[in-house]
Amino acid sequence: MGDTVHDEVTDRKAIVTDVQKGTTFILRPEAGGGENWVAQDPEKLTVVESTLTSYLG
Repeated sequence: MGDTVHDEVTDRKAIVTDVQKGTTFILRPEAGGGENWVAQDPEKLTVVESTLTSYLG
């Protein structure tokens, strides 16, 4: 959770806020606020920035 991803289905950058049962990804807009959404196809999410990378610098 916390990774920045590109959701290819919606063509938006997002932050992963929750993963339910290992297959349902809940996303929120990267910036500007707005409603959360469920990734329609988790295989079409591409990690842009991992929280692990952020912590390691």
